Amino acid sequence: MIQPGLRFHQFKKLNPSMVKRFAKASGDLNPLHHDEVFAQQTPYKGLITSGAQTTSLLLGTTATKFSEYGPMVGLEFSFRFRKAIHASEKIKIEMLVVNVTENLKLGGRLIDLRGRILKENGQTALGAKGLILLKNT
Repeated sequence: MIQPGLRFHQFKKLNPSMVKRFAKASGDLNPLHHDEVFAQQTPYKGLITSGAQTTSLLLGTTATKFSEYGPMVGLEFSFRFRKAIHASEKIKIEMLVVNVTENLKLGGRLIDLRGRILKENGQTALGAKGLILLKNT
């Protein structure tokens, strides 16, 4: 049953080759994501994941979870980047349902979400707000 207070999470272990591939495939040529020599000389002291990758991981976790309940689509998401995520970190993706509203016009439930990605040290790297539609079946 989907109701306010429902929480779920997923852990994901990143690695440099995955971070490099994703950045290049998504068209993000920032050397912080694929040039280890360059990245080592910056304040980050190594490769970091792209914002596109971290948001994709959070969106993918959300889609995977809610598609268990039926057809769903994302309607809107916003993100706040707080800390860089290094290319070899184990991250925790957390989501919380804050509101569920029946919407007859759209034929389903609007689910208001809050989420975040935590670094290995427990710091929040990414904050998110989202709204999805879970269609009635």
